[in-house]
Amino acid sequence: MLKVKNINLKGNLEAMDISDLETAIKRTELGLRKHAGNHLNTINKQVLTVSSTDNPEVHSKEPPKWGLHCGASQKQLILPPVPVEPLTVQARSKSAPRVSRSSQHQLEMDMKIMLDTESINNKAALKQQNYETKLPLLTKKKSAPMCSQKIVKGHTVSNLGSLPASHHRDSPLPLLKEDSMNGILSLTEQRLIPPAAKITLQTRAVASKAGPFHEFPRQHKNSAVGEISSRVDPENPDTITLPNSKETISIKSSSSKGSIAPLPPSSSIVSARKSKPVWTYPAQQLTSELQTPSQTQPPQMSPCQSLPDLCLDCDIAVYHGTTDQKAPGFLAFKQRYCLSWGRIAFFLEHAEKLLKDYAVPLATINCKKLVEVASDLEFNENPTKTDILSVIKNQSTVEKILNRPGQRYKGQGGTEMAATKIQAAWRCYQARKAYVCLRQQQWASGVIAVSWLLHNHMACVKKTLKESRQRHLENFYIRAKHLAANWNRIRTSRRTIIHIPSLGYSQCIREHIPDLAVQQNMQMGRLCDILDANVDVIYICPLHLSEELLQYYNKLLGLQAAVRSGNPEDMGDLQDRFKILTPEAINSFPKHHMCLATLLKYSPKTIKRIKILIQSRDAYIIGGVPHKDDLAVADMLNVPILGSVPEVAHLYSTKSGSRRIFASAGVPTPPGEADIYHHDQMMSVLSQLIIDNMEVQRWLFKVNDESGGNGTAYCDIISHLKCYHWVQKECGKYSPEIWSQKWAHEPALVKISQELPGLLAQHVQPVNEKRFPTWEKFLQTFLSQGGVIEAFPCSENVTNLTVDMLIEPTGKIKIVSSGDQLHADGPLRSSGTTIPQRSVDPAVLHSLCLKIGETCQSKGVLGYFSVDFVTFIHPQTMEQQVWATDLDLCYSDQLALTQLMLYVTDGNLDCHSGHFEVPLGPKKTEPHRIQREETEPPAPLSNWCAAASSQLRHSSLSDTRYRDLLQMCKAHGVGFDLQERQGTVFVLYEDEKRYRLGMVTIGEDLQGVLLTFAHNLFIIHQEISAPNMQGETNFKMAIQDIEAILGITAENKLKL
Repeated sequence: MLKVKNINLKGNLEAMDISDLETAIKRTELGLRKHAGNHLNTINKQVLTVSSTDNPEVHSKEPPKWGLHCGASQKQLILPPVPVEPLTVQARSKSAPRVSRSSQHQLEMDMKIMLDTESINNKAALKQQNYETKLPLLTKKKSAPMCSQKIVKGHTVSNLGSLPASHHRDSPLPLLKEDSMNGILSLTEQRLIPPAAKITLQTRAVASKAGPFHEFPRQHKNSAVGEISSRVDPENPDTITLPNSKETISIKSSSSKGSIAPLPPSSSIVSARKSKPVWTYPAQQLTSELQTPSQTQPPQMSPCQSLPDLCLDCDIAVYHGTTDQKAPGFLAFKQRYCLSWGRIAFFLEHAEKLLKDYAVPLATINCKKLVEVASDLEFNENPTKTDILSVIKNQSTVEKILNRPGQRYKGQGGTEMAATKIQAAWRCYQARKAYVCLRQQQWASGVIAVSWLLHNHMACVKKTLKESRQRHLENFYIRAKHLAANWNRIRTSRRTIIHIPSLGYSQCIREHIPDLAVQQNMQMGRLCDILDANVDVIYICPLHLSEELLQYYNKLLGLQAAVRSGNPEDMGDLQDRFKILTPEAINSFPKHHMCLATLLKYSPKTIKRIKILIQSRDAYIIGGVPHKDDLAVADMLNVPILGSVPEVAHLYSTKSGSRRIFASAGVPTPPGEADIYHHDQMMSVLSQLIIDNMEVQRWLFKVNDESGGNGTAYCDIISHLKCYHWVQKECGKYSPEIWSQKWAHEPALVKISQELPGLLAQHVQPVNEKRFPTWEKFLQTFLSQGGVIEAFPCSENVTNLTVDMLIEPTGKIKIVSSGDQLHADGPLRSSGTTIPQRSVDPAVLHSLCLKIGETCQSKGVLGYFSVDFVTFIHPQTMEQQVWATDLDLCYSDQLALTQLMLYVTDGNLDCHSGHFEVPLGPKKTEPHRIQREETEPPAPLSNWCAAASSQLRHSSLSDTRYRDLLQMCKAHGVGFDLQERQGTVFVLYEDEKRYRLGMVTIGEDLQGVLLTFAHNLFIIHQEISAPNMQGETNFKMAIQDIEAILGITAENKLKL
């Protein structure tokens, strides 16, 4: 039983504070006078907002004014002296019982709680005593039933009471009168009250007067736990008896320091589930606290949890998307959160709809999580699927059902949804199909449009390029006519020769030429055109030459005066007579395999400098292998070209074109056939050639556009042809006249044609094995470009020679150089020459060359070109045969070396007689001897010769600087004697890789020149090579070829 000190029911007071009591009475009367009109509507819904951070009473530990100490027990309360009349308490039944001792005690506790509603001990007393107390019933006012208002979905309830006036001054923000009348939740939504504020219901002080109890709803009377009567045992008021249960629950006071959860209103009844503890129904609390989820404190571990805690711990079962809203648990939960029920109902409605749509049989919603998630939603914000799943207790099971394919069509409106889905899918398919078709059409139209634009652009470019080239060609002919008309004057007057040693082969051929720039720079001998005092030379170099190389050529070309005088001190400086220019475009196109003419075309600075150098002078261009860009450069410089039109040069420089020229000229050629482009044609032609020339052992296959022996292959067919003896017998059956008939060859042709493919695939040997490692690759190139099949001379001693010719603009034809070939890279590749040639009678050779020259002139050929011949002694007739084998319509390496030979010797080459005449140098005179005033007779002439090569290579040269190489050669006596006008001169090409060089050896007789040439190679090889590292070189093969020419015996053979 609760004990109150210093107070009794008679009104006798011992310790009391009259001023505090009068203040409380005045405040109560003032509140009743102001709010009597709407008291019943707001008695259960008024809230007081007290900020947890701003209210000092929350954190203060000072005892209240009414004498309740912090350490006092809940049953020891010191109340101020106030006269209290006994309250009449009505039971739930209609007949009021007689006031007993327990009823008097209950009235005392009611009075104490009403006087101090904020006391924590009073709240604990309410939790410990399970009874109901009726509020005073005011007369002349009709009381409204509890929770009789219509539930509104949303964030607020329409008829909430206004904010109590006592809170206006303590509000964190200034409040207007209109705002205070709209209700506490309206202020919360307007952010006038902080969301984290502690909200507490305020119970107004009322006059002590008997009032009726509120009736419980009918559905609560037959709950799972049963109706609970509010009978208190007079002997033991802490014991509560449950009518429908045989058990008795004892509730004892506890002074736990934990906070007590607020009690629900007396009308809230929740049906307890079997897994939950039994709920008790205490009397209607006069003070309740609503705390936000973040401020909810953990419940105190007591023998029986309070009703609000059970509301939070309960679950709501949703069967097939429907919640039993008449269930006691649901109604208790609804009554507990009536102020925020709009949000919760809004959330539940969406959850039910989701569960109905997916035909979920059972879902259990956790009330605590439901309150938390619903309170976090913004205004008019629909809960997401994730939000709904987060409040479901059996989330994994429900989520598995929701994710089941086709589950949506089993729920509410599933048939309509399936029909809608099918229609949408069909329409999407049709739309997608139409869209794809449209995009394909758009793509096709775009491709057509772009292709058409590119075609038009390409057509315009081709048209412009064609017009430009046509204009270049027309200007070429105009300037060629002017050059022909003034040639006699120009060649004897002051003039400038622009040398462009360009290799204008097709792109596919240039790509397979190793070190194209070095190959184009092997004609440095063109600088020696300054031998004519009226000539200045502009040499276009495809490489950047170092200062060392420039000084070397400056000294080499300065030897002219010293050679003529025989005195090295007379060496001159001729830098103003020659210029070596490098196009700047070689840096822009390092790996594009462009010819030198193309690089010069795209080098405006070099073009501008050439224009300055040739200003007000007669000038013309001497090119290399003609290219269309040669015409463009000539048009830019406005100078003529001493050469052929590129189309004419390319046509007759091919192997098939050469045979057509030779056939037109009537000169002898090897047995063979030209213009072969098909495999069957090749087999039939070769079979016929074998039958017609049974004595020929080796046959050559030459690709049309290749040069320098790179596109040549050979095969000794007779030695590998199995049916050869049968063919000889077949030939012996007929007389020569009958055998010449085609019908007699048919059996032999069939047999040879059947055997040839396998024989060629096995025994053909390409000359350039790096370019054509197999017969199949060579055959593919041969048939794609076309080629010729020729017979190799059937003799052991075969000599190849080259003749350089010039067709002047006036039409005059002359031979400018001739020489017998040296073969340092095999019998079918020329690597050097001996000048002049001495293997053929000069008169016979001159006659053949004139015929070829006249034919070339008739075809439009102009400028320099070279003809290759082969000579041998026929084994049957024992007569010398001379065949014309090749024609190159360009400036040759042999001619460049010839120019250097003539420059350093000041000699003259007479190709008509085959003599190389060099005047002997003046004799040395004594210093004391007085020279005669009269003119001395001219020096006698001597028939000399020279051995020259531009294709010498040695990999060890890369490790040796040119200065060291020249010093080494000088130490071994390798050099040029200015007085004797004989010796060796080197041609240096570049100073980056330095593995190639050219060499010219000049002497009085051929044997001595060849021996000196071979000795020089031997010396250089010994000096730059280690015994165990010989390097990659062709020096050895050059020496072997020289020994074969001279017929030197084994004891005189040079050793490497």
